[in-house]
Parts: sequence; C-alpha cells; structure tokens
Amino acid sequence: MQIQEDIKTLYNYEAFARFIKLIHNLREEAIEELHEASNETIQQVSGRIITYDQVLQLVNWEELVKRHSEYM
Repeated sequence: MQIQEDIKTLYNYEAFARFIKLIHNLREEAIEELHEASNETIQQVSGRIITYDQVLQLVNWEELVKRHSEYM
C-alpha cells in the first residue's frame, strides 16, 4: 500500500510529528467538548473523534511519539 510507504518517509520529519501532535490535541479537545455536548451534537463530536483516532492509528501515534519525543 502506497500510503504506508509515504507515512514511513514522513516519519523522518519532525514537522510531520508536530502536525500529528496537533491532530492528537484536536482529538483531546473534542473529547473534552463531548463531555459538555448536547444530545444533538454528540454524534457530530463523536464523528470527529473517530476521524482523529483513525489518523492517529494510521500513523502509529505511539511509535511516532517515541521516535520524536524531543519535539512532542
């Protein structure tokens, strides 16, 4: 799969790690927002959280943090 090779290449760049850290922070903010969300917005906020989770899983967030811990 080409995307995995692209991600492997991007792993070498600290700017990529900072960008993914932003995704992680947005996920955390959405989780906080979920606690205060009305019944009407829960589904929307949950959808954003799922999307952020998918990106973090795709790039193997835990491994990226280990590799670039000094920039995170």
